[in-house]
Amino acid sequence: MPRQTQQHLELGPAEPGGLADRAIGPSTECVGQAQDVAVQDDRLVVQKLTSLEQLYREAKAEGGSLIVYAGGDTATQQDGNKAAFEKAFPGITLDIVVDYSKFHDARIDNQLTTGTLVPDVVQLQTLQDFSRWKREGVLRCYKPAGFSRVHPAFKAPDGAWTGIFVDAFSAIYNVDKAGTTPPTSARDLLDPRWKGKIVSTFPNDDDAVLYLYKVIVDKYGWDWLRRFVAQDIAWVRGTQEPADRVEAGTAAVALGTDGMLTPADGVRTRFVLPKNDPFMAWAQRAAIFKNAKHPAAAKLYLNWWLDKQTQTDFYMWSVRTDVAPHAGYRPIWDYPNANVNGFDTFMADRALVERFRQQLTLYVGEVTGAPSPGWLGLHPGRR
Repeated sequence: MPRQTQQHLELGPAEPGGLADRAIGPSTECVGQAQDVAVQDDRLVVQKLTSLEQLYREAKAEGGSLIVYAGGDTATQQDGNKAAFEKAFPGITLDIVVDYSKFHDARIDNQLTTGTLVPDVVQLQTLQDFSRWKREGVLRCYKPAGFSRVHPAFKAPDGAWTGIFVDAFSAIYNVDKAGTTPPTSARDLLDPRWKGKIVSTFPNDDDAVLYLYKVIVDKYGWDWLRRFVAQDIAWVRGTQEPADRVEAGTAAVALGTDGMLTPADGVRTRFVLPKNDPFMAWAQRAAIFKNAKHPAAAKLYLNWWLDKQTQTDFYMWSVRTDVAPHAGYRPIWDYPNANVNGFDTFMADRALVERFRQQLTLYVGEVTGAPSPGWLGLHPGRR
């Protein structure tokens, strides 16, 4: 989720009548390890009517801190969200540890096995992990305010996890470098005029980018990939670097990253929303761990993310059905070529993922270079 394209909510301090004073309304929290049981037996479900102000007080009382493991590309990529949340809730310190989702999920599994869990909240693109963690009984089921408005495809009905924003990967281009005829499809990227001017994340390093390549190969065949690689692509790790290069004008085009749907003044990057070509989108999933050390702050964080203003200000799409998309766009679920359901299915079929990854690697080559977030070790963020 490239940093320079993000728009962040700038909430004022929590005060009566503001975000922190809004009623959350009825929500459910699983008492048992499996919400599947709780759904069938109302005795295992606690109904709560509270307010964010009460959660805010509880969050300060439990220590006033929160640790989130977030999928991403660079250490500072979530700084804007950290600042906005801390401005909304003074006295709560939010530490967001950014790393590739594929490293965070392995790290969390190891921490759960060794009894050394660090994060209170996890938000990742590895969608398949959330259903597994739910089955393993390590998630705390919780439905923030606005949960009923989240699109059904973007949440677990029991509140084990919820989508918090919709990201999408396609191509982007620099308006100064692309001229009057920017690329609008994957086939356009084979034009000789783009040779040596394209940057891409290694698709075999990031499963979301890998899926974008898969839907393109499914449409155009493996010969498209052969011809694309022959365009002297600059391969990099992480999706931030391609976005940075295009914005700076050192690359004209990037494949496998996102961009503002409504560019801010001065931004030179444009996101390609294909009319017919496939692209990919997903709702980044977030969940609270059952053994979170700061459960009130974790709940506060999910309420902040699902708040209508936060969702409105996000630079791509909202997960809520009652939040209008950016001007000129439709809700993401109205684009069949976004393959939203397809990505979820793809991520769940790990054998398919690995078969495609290995075939693609024959064309692209092995991933090289250090990971863009650095090497964070086993317990980043541990206090």
